[in-house]
Amino acid sequence: MHSIQPNFRKQRKHMSEQNNQHNEENKHTEPVVTDAVKEAAPEGADEIKAQIEGDLKELNENESAKDWASELKAVEDKYLRLYAEFENYKRRTSAERLELFKTANQEVLVALLPVLDDFERALKSMQHATDIAAVREGVDLVSNKLKNILQQKGLKAMESVGKSFDSDYHEAITKIPAPTDEMKDKVVDEVEKGYFLGDKVIRFAKVIVGE
Repeated sequence: MHSIQPNFRKQRKHMSEQNNQHNEENKHTEPVVTDAVKEAAPEGADEIKAQIEGDLKELNENESAKDWASELKAVEDKYLRLYAEFENYKRRTSAERLELFKTANQEVLVALLPVLDDFERALKSMQHATDIAAVREGVDLVSNKLKNILQQKGLKAMESVGKSFDSDYHEAITKIPAPTDEMKDKVVDEVEKGYFLGDKVIRFAKVIVGE
């Protein structure tokens, strides 16, 4: 029993010494491994990292530029469509306006055709007429018919005689001494009647003004 215990103690001590030696070896070899790794790293690693970051930034900028280009293309297409639609609108409205003018003229002319017929009949009857009063009555009827048709179309005669001279409505042909003090700077006589179409002056009245 006494001989076994010393041997056991020796073996355990020997194993402990081996473990300590192994730890010391590992402790000394760790820096060597780290230095080896550092030495194995490629030269210019920071430059490569910076280059990769620059490439990524450039890629992002290119993607952003592509987005701007796509948006610009979309805006350009929209502008071209709007321009084409506006040109079509101008052509369409011009054609409609021209057609409206033609239609308006046609309407007035159709309305005046009965008056033209009355004038033709009056001229034929005047060739053999002996009653001047009847001829005058017929002409008055045709004249009134013409005036009524034009009034229905918005034409209105301008009343100028006795009114104060107004350059917005009157065109002075000449001036004469006023027959009375009240007629100074007023229309004494009317050479050519003025007309309104609605509220718009379509022909100025040619008048004689007193002074």
